[in-house]
Amino acid sequence: MRIVLVGPPGAGKGTQAAYLAKNLEIPHISTGDLFRANISQGTPLGREAKSYMDAGNLVPDSVTIAMAEDRMEQPDAAGGFLLDGFPRNLGQAKALDEYLKDKNLTLDAVLDLEVPEDEVVKRIAGRRICRNDSSHVFHAEYNKPQAEGVCDTCGGELYQRDDDREETVRKRLEVYHTETEPIIDYYKDQELVVTIPAMGKVDEVTRRSMAALPSRDA
Repeated sequence: MRIVLVGPPGAGKGTQAAYLAKNLEIPHISTGDLFRANISQGTPLGREAKSYMDAGNLVPDSVTIAMAEDRMEQPDAAGGFLLDGFPRNLGQAKALDEYLKDKNLTLDAVLDLEVPEDEVVKRIAGRRICRNDSSHVFHAEYNKPQAEGVCDTCGGELYQRDDDREETVRKRLEVYHTETEPIIDYYKDQELVVTIPAMGKVDEVTRRSMAALPSRDA
């Protein structure tokens, strides 16, 4: 099964992608992971991406597309994959279509995780990260530490990342509406989009997503 997962920042794409990929026994292909892997391994694409990033420039679509295509060529993706963070815009969506067409393959579904904008802001702006260990994450409303500003795990100081401040989150949402939302209409024209209400517990959203997917025997 070949799936694209879309949704605004804070919709829980990474969490849902991991659960869905495990349930479907297909690799979770995340743009962030692709960049980190290529850069850490010093691949030609990684070095090219890093040169743009070091200069403070956006990595061109051509590099992102090449990384995604290279990953989809790996043996573990032969039976399908779940794409998270790619395609991010219309150009990447069209490139993915061309790639799949060349391989005589098609997408099975595009899952659109739907979350109200105010909830997105609340989810992200409420995050607090431990300065000692960034894997220790709390939330000002949903997962409060026992003592305000103090990590339950190690006693480190909790802080709000600049990227998580409300004004930054709203700018990220503007970028999402401008660049990524158009791919939803693009895929709706192909009758691939299934909208998944992404409010509620993680396992509830996963069940909704699994139930919305076409039968693998179809």
